Amino acid sequence: MKLSIANIMAAAFMSLAVSTATYAGNKARGTVKIRMIETTDVHGRFFPYDFIRQQPVGGSLARVSSYVDSLRTIYGDRLLLMDAGDVLQGQPMVTYYNYVRTDTENIASSVSNYMRYDVHTMGNHDVETGHAVYDKWVKELDCPMLGANITNTATSQPYYKPYVVFNRDGVKIAVIGLITPGVPSWLSETLWSGMHFEDAVESAQKWIDIVKKNERPDIIVGLFHTGIHDHSKTNGNLNDATIEIARRVPGFDVIFYGHDHAVHYEEVKSSDGSTTIIVNPANNAMNVADAEFVVDKKSKKVSVNIVDISQKKVDEAYMKAFANQIDEVKRYVNTEVGSFVSSMTSRDCYFGNSSLVDFIHDVMLSVSHADVSFASPLSFDVTVKAGAATLSDMYKLYSYENELCVVDLTGKEIKSYLENSYERWTNTMTSPDDHLLRLNTGDAGRDKFFGLATPFYNLDSAAGINYIVDVTKPAGQRITITSMADGTPFDESHHYRVAVNSYRAAGGGGLLTNGAGIEKAQLESRIVWRGDHTLRDYIIEYVRTKGNVDVAPHSNWRFVPSEWTDAAAKRDRALLFPNEQ
Repeated sequence: MKLSIANIMAAAFMSLAVSTATYAGNKARGTVKIRMIETTDVHGRFFPYDFIRQQPVGGSLARVSSYVDSLRTIYGDRLLLMDAGDVLQGQPMVTYYNYVRTDTENIASSVSNYMRYDVHTMGNHDVETGHAVYDKWVKELDCPMLGANITNTATSQPYYKPYVVFNRDGVKIAVIGLITPGVPSWLSETLWSGMHFEDAVESAQKWIDIVKKNERPDIIVGLFHTGIHDHSKTNGNLNDATIEIARRVPGFDVIFYGHDHAVHYEEVKSSDGSTTIIVNPANNAMNVADAEFVVDKKSKKVSVNIVDISQKKVDEAYMKAFANQIDEVKRYVNTEVGSFVSSMTSRDCYFGNSSLVDFIHDVMLSVSHADVSFASPLSFDVTVKAGAATLSDMYKLYSYENELCVVDLTGKEIKSYLENSYERWTNTMTSPDDHLLRLNTGDAGRDKFFGLATPFYNLDSAAGINYIVDVTKPAGQRITITSMADGTPFDESHHYRVAVNSYRAAGGGGLLTNGAGIEKAQLESRIVWRGDHTLRDYIIEYVRTKGNVDVAPHSNWRFVPSEWTDAAAKRDRALLFPNEQ
């Protein structure tokens, strides 16, 4: 049974009767009710305030805390609070405690402990912060960290706990945690050294068999940081494995999952005919997944709901407990580092050269001394205004902690890379009335990619070369590179130094592998230089050094034929940004 987002959010609890065959371990006397609350992809949204845009927002763990506390008055320790990963990146609040205030407990640990989380699963963006950050975070947590398919390369043993068992009023509950095995495709090995990421489906089967045999639980749930949308593979392993696990690994009552930032509820038939509920409340603590199990000696029922947290009451005691940290980070993000002569918006970058993305190109080329650079917007819709430039503006410009790398590419590989990017980016126009962009106007597409058919952060443009994109030509034949930026000839057989972020260098987005045609195993050998700092750090230093920065589009590429694309761009812009003045 599949439900639309609107139906999920409007529906009352979904009830599902489950077979009694697994009940040998149940010692409950009478009926016991167990409540489980899941958050996922919180991305530093601990408070109802966006420290990047410096404005109040809905959702956040401050509202989750209030909701959970109201349920704890009813359920006591029969309520389990769980998180499915990606906590440590996304807001300056966590970045500050990850890298600046390392002399004190990470705010992510403090919040988890305050809210009395029962269990966490590691997410790929948690790994992206590096060992120094996430090792410290895990040690500070008062609850276990799960990762059943992460093994220690030195011992071949689990790197984190594969599962945890809770006993609540005689009901035995097993929680198995998994991470997407795609980490090596997106992150430099220095960030996950000592770890091996196993196939999630195989790992789920292995550990559920162990749990059933050794623990004999009444309830088995998954807490997975692996989604349902990405069907690509890393080292032969499916990156998003939740549905496959539900289909092929019987025994999970509910799989609470995250990673792909999309609200989802589905009842999946397993290979033995049983049903597994999979549920994802999406990101930024705007919703929670809420499940109630009613268990007695003969049966169990589970009801699952996705609860809108966005406008619920804020926990004022929680806010008071972290008031000092909130004030400290507000002062931090308001620190001035320079100024900009003119404003920049990411809205421009989907339709041609934009000052915002081209400024990123400028920094990348200046720092790396590369011949060419590739960059994309990292926020779908963000504006940096003219005037004083603060640290919050630097987060608007570059929201992730990617490093800067230089890779060796031939001219032919550069062209193939761009062909792949613009194939994702642009429609094949057959008339002036067609869309310029590849759009997905359905509810699911708009919710996930803001109306684009492809994630905006995988739409790379180039600097250092001059080129045109003919959108009337079929995919793979749209790019014509006319020259280098200085007017000298571009040679497809020549080797060039190309600046990319570390996500791209590791294969993230597939532009180097699917696009340029480089084998994943060869990517590391293509890296000829790696910076010592994050790209955001380089941007900050660039602005500080320049003082007053005058940013302008490069005008090094354009869509053609302009008599079609100019009008189509206006129409598509109105669709993506309907409230634009």
